[in-house]
Amino acid sequence: MASSNNSILKRFGYLLSAHWVREILQTVFMISLARHATETYGQFMLAINIGQLLLFATECGLNQHLSTMLARKEHFPTHILGQITFIKSIFMVIGWLAMLGFIFWQGYSAELRLIIIIIATGIALNGIGNSFYVACQVLGRQDIEGKTRGIAALIGYGYGIVALLLGAPSAIIALFKGLETLTNLIVTLKAFWTRIRKELHLKNIHNVWRIWREGLIFTAMAICAIFYNKINLFFLQNNAGAEGVAQYSATWQIVDGISIIVSSMLLGKVLFPLFTKYWNSDRNLFIGLARQSAAWLVAVALPVSYVLFIESDRIITIAYGSNYGSAILIQKQLVGCILFAFIHNLASYLMISMNYQRILLGMYITGLIINITACIFLTQYSPLSNAAYAILLTKGIMALMTVSFCQVALGLFTFKNICKQALAVGIAAAIHFSFSPILIREVVEFLTLIPLLFYAFCLYRKQQHNFVTSK
Repeated sequence: MASSNNSILKRFGYLLSAHWVREILQTVFMISLARHATETYGQFMLAINIGQLLLFATECGLNQHLSTMLARKEHFPTHILGQITFIKSIFMVIGWLAMLGFIFWQGYSAELRLIIIIIATGIALNGIGNSFYVACQVLGRQDIEGKTRGIAALIGYGYGIVALLLGAPSAIIALFKGLETLTNLIVTLKAFWTRIRKELHLKNIHNVWRIWREGLIFTAMAICAIFYNKINLFFLQNNAGAEGVAQYSATWQIVDGISIIVSSMLLGKVLFPLFTKYWNSDRNLFIGLARQSAAWLVAVALPVSYVLFIESDRIITIAYGSNYGSAILIQKQLVGCILFAFIHNLASYLMISMNYQRILLGMYITGLIINITACIFLTQYSPLSNAAYAILLTKGIMALMTVSFCQVALGLFTFKNICKQALAVGIAAAIHFSFSPILIREVVEFLTLIPLLFYAFCLYRKQQHNFVTSK
């Protein structure tokens, strides 16, 4: 287990270093855009979220299916990648045409339509290149992915920042995403094109259909996940306009950004391939890694959520300026999504590894129905605040369903760990509410963090002790 832990941290480190390069550049760009004009920022955020919908339509959950197929080693990796690339290309074209119809049906302005088309197309093309990165993750070559994504982010966001500083039109600035994607695609095609292009023709249609049929469940889950995460913005656009989208997006960028580091990078790209491998080879190691991951995710989520909650006024004001006052309250509401997202995504990947994706699909459909219902009935009254409550409710129920299943199947959270977590939270809450009236804010925050960080430290020491005794 110890050598596995070191390998996990090393692989995660490659992705994290590239992620921080990208996040720093993206943060500089998005904050500069937000300070430039709230309406323009709202337009870009709407375009980015439509692009993410198109990306999910392109991938259709096939990355998880690709990971399991590569892990099973039933065919040569290039054969599998060729078939998946063919399927994704078809889906992207269909999704792009559907997106075009949607933005004209909504009656968006010509400028907004052009921005959406440029940004969304750039994001969707990432779905083609992502297959290559899935192969890197399964093969343990996260270093290749990290280097390529870091360079692509530097080119794409570097261009966007320069274009914004030069006062370029919005449509010209929007090309930043296309440049980032183009860099990723060049590396991907250079590495694999000569070996997968023979798979990209219609005589292999039977194999394409077989792979697609096997991945239908993953497709349906991906559709549900992206819609219940993004549909709030469309209700906000209708009920609060670009200004409401901007206020919501300002804090969602922070909350979702933290969730992505864990949910996408650590869980999806590092731990999920290991879960898939260990479930088929060593069930005890699988359960041990699952429980260890669950304890660590809670240990990380608690102090991060507290800081984002208590410091929301300073974080939003420093980052976005005084025009984003409404986002301060929204951040206080949305911080609960961090813990829910951490443990839900862990449980989801565990269920997929254990081949319980059909049950998981039912949970995703339930979550989508809950969010749509909440948005319909709530966002017409106080749209901004209720859009946040709708996604918080949805993520909470999703976490409850998936974690409960894994708790029964694996004993994901041991009673001892639950007691330690509850004790740490209880002491932290007592410190915060007891000392807030008499001490300055910074001192109270520091004292409150001590029991939460002490719990994480004890967890770390316990794992180090287990490593020593197992040698």
